Amino acid sequence: MASATGIPQEHPRTIEAEAEQPLLGGPGAATQREEDAMPYNVFTGTAAIAQAGIWVLMILVWSGVLSQPLMLFTGHPLLNTIALLLQVQGTLILQPTSTARQKLIGTRFHYIIQGLSLLAFIAAFLVIEINKGDHERFTSPHGVLGLITYIGIILQASVGVVQYFLSVRVLGSVDTGKKIYKYHRASGYALLMLELGTVTAATQTTFNLNALHIPLWGVVVTSVLVVVGIGARIKKHKLGL
Repeated sequence: MASATGIPQEHPRTIEAEAEQPLLGGPGAATQREEDAMPYNVFTGTAAIAQAGIWVLMILVWSGVLSQPLMLFTGHPLLNTIALLLQVQGTLILQPTSTARQKLIGTRFHYIIQGLSLLAFIAAFLVIEINKGDHERFTSPHGVLGLITYIGIILQASVGVVQYFLSVRVLGSVDTGKKIYKYHRASGYALLMLELGTVTAATQTTFNLNALHIPLWGVVVTSVLVVVGIGARIKKHKLGL
């Protein structure tokens, strides 16, 4: 369609379709159909790639940790990987939603799953703090990244609670809360990459190199699968692009 100036203009439907287009792949692979049940979202499209990555990552960590005698420290990596697994599920289940009803139900699933993930992360933090006792902290890249990650997780959860449950009381209106949704989503994806980076850094700690032997290459490969599987389903318009 051309304008009065003779310059072709895009049809509104074309623009709308492009907005629904995920960063990778076709829109059909990333959009929930009306007849699909909400749990089905964690398997559609490239979700299978992310699922393969996170489950194999969990197996690598658990097999390495459980190869050693049980101790207080054991709870730290196990709880962290459970929390990370839940985060991936919470992201995958919400990504494909498109209608108002789907978004509402998806958000409820999302905050329940992410709430459980937050509890697991907090428990993992408490375990490592108690385990450290009087020993020096933050002596490795993993320790530093871990602290930054835990702070990021608390901030992310706090913003999510404020924008969804307390938008009127804290932000002044529901519309204001909705305006920061895209930033919450973007920071969530960034935080997931930071979490995976922290797990990767854990493979270079002295304890892992000497005892657990969780392979660096395995963590890197599975982390890439998680990022690709989730990243391929990101819808540009939900990030304000």
